[in-house]
Amino acid sequence: MENLLPKPAPRKGSSASAAGKKKAAATPKKKGWVVRYLVLGRSGASARDAAPSRLIKALMAGLPVEELEDLRSSLDLSMEKLVPMLGISKATLHRRKTAGRLDPAQSDRVLRYARLTGKAVDVLESLVSARKWLGSPQVGLGGAIPLDYAETEIGSREVEDLLGRIEYGVYS
Repeated sequence: MENLLPKPAPRKGSSASAAGKKKAAATPKKKGWVVRYLVLGRSGASARDAAPSRLIKALMAGLPVEELEDLRSSLDLSMEKLVPMLGISKATLHRRKTAGRLDPAQSDRVLRYARLTGKAVDVLESLVSARKWLGSPQVGLGGAIPLDYAETEIGSREVEDLLGRIEYGVYS
């Protein structure tokens, strides 16, 4: 897993520098682990990687833009539909792609949707079922669509609560 904190540069002429370059060339960097970890059944990351302290550090540094693409792919939505739900304009999206990172607030919203998607996958037992449920009006939300309802933190908690009720057979 990628370390989200910058590593100190090795001193010039040191053997660690040459060894580090060989290792970096041999192993491709894995950038987007947060969304995949939260959506795909907690596989692909160790408990240490997904510790709350590590997630908070990742959010504060800003998630890589690849996380946005991972979320888009997980939800099977077009970027044109997803970014307004995250409160990102087209111009801002372009700037973030150029910079390579989302800001902390945008990262937090990506994490919110990834967390909800993961919860829906856990409860409904498949990504396909979770996508369908998240995109359909739900009686337990007064007929609202969970993805739309989750645009605010309070709405997101209501969607999560509804999924919890479904999980325990208290659907209402």
